Amino acid sequence: MNQVPRRTGLRGPGFDWLLMAAVLGLLVIGTLVIWSTTSSREALTGGDSTAYLRKQLVNLAIGGVLMVLVMATDHRWVRILAPVVYLGAIVGLVLVLLIGSEANGSQSWLRVAGMSIQPSEFAKLAVVIGMALLVAERTEGNWRRQVGTPEVFGMLLIAGIPAALILLQPDLGTMLVLSATVFGVLAVSGAPRRWLGGLVLGGVAAATAAVTLGVLKPYQVDRFMAFTDPGLDPLGAGYNTEQARIAVGNGGLWGQGLFEGSQTQAGFVPEQHTDFIFTAVGEELGLLGAGAVIALTCLVIWRALSISFATDDMFGRVAAAGIACWFGFQAFQNIGMCLGIMPVTGVPLPFVSYGGSSIFAGMLAVGLLQNIHLRSSAGMPGATLSTRSYALR
Repeated sequence: MNQVPRRTGLRGPGFDWLLMAAVLGLLVIGTLVIWSTTSSREALTGGDSTAYLRKQLVNLAIGGVLMVLVMATDHRWVRILAPVVYLGAIVGLVLVLLIGSEANGSQSWLRVAGMSIQPSEFAKLAVVIGMALLVAERTEGNWRRQVGTPEVFGMLLIAGIPAALILLQPDLGTMLVLSATVFGVLAVSGAPRRWLGGLVLGGVAAATAAVTLGVLKPYQVDRFMAFTDPGLDPLGAGYNTEQARIAVGNGGLWGQGLFEGSQTQAGFVPEQHTDFIFTAVGEELGLLGAGAVIALTCLVIWRALSISFATDDMFGRVAAAGIACWFGFQAFQNIGMCLGIMPVTGVPLPFVSYGGSSIFAGMLAVGLLQNIHLRSSAGMPGATLSTRSYALR
């Protein structure tokens, strides 16, 4: 009788140190730049130059605990709890529409214990694991079973409910990230190509209809027009894009130094500690610093994809690939809008921007990646077949 190898611990070869190093590098850079962008803004800090630094350190501590909890949880319980996480995200999205607070034209935040929580950040992870669980439950144990129309419908339903609630806020940026993530999950799970092509055409048709029928709010249309030509309204909708380009251009190769960026310290770029933090990285740390952020982000995405390819567990494979798609498109959208190659939308730069919800959701995702990697490295690729009955149906 073959013995099942024991799982490796944090010091064993199963722990992905490269993934962790890349995430820590982004967190360190982000924390330093958040401190720099907020220290001189008394309207934000109330005169305490370290206020946001301390808040972000608390966020990182909580995020670290969440990551360790998910990483240490038995893989069977990860799957059992997947529907609970999904339902929790739905409840949060409903509550935010009922009693949430509004900012920048979007009702997306809940006040909980003195903190502002954005349920849509957790919805991204909930959709990924919900879709992964459905695929695993339908295909594991039957090697001839392929993802077909019933599975695609089920996955689209899982994604469609939170997507509709996010649109009601409205939060166009999160919706774009969620759509790209869902498409990536469908592609990795083996959905028929006709479905993938149909979804692309449907997305283009829906976007065209939203613009022509006046579904988008005026400020959203203005942002899109400013993206096509920032000079149309340089003091209005195009202001963010113009100032972002100036800040990034000021950095040169080496940057002007932390706490020394002229645009950053003067407060010309709005929301620079959150959505536009990459402009501060470019101005104060220069091309080298900005390049380091991009390289570290690519490293995180590469490790997530490597973890996906290395596991024989269908749930882990789809979940890890979905997380890679989520991080990849969100980073591209955030950096792209700072460089003027994408329209302005309110999405944070993963692991760099200020914000508890973004950090918590991201660290939960990293914990799940480590959990999948630890299980695969411990020689348990076939665990899924023997534990299928543990997962909720």
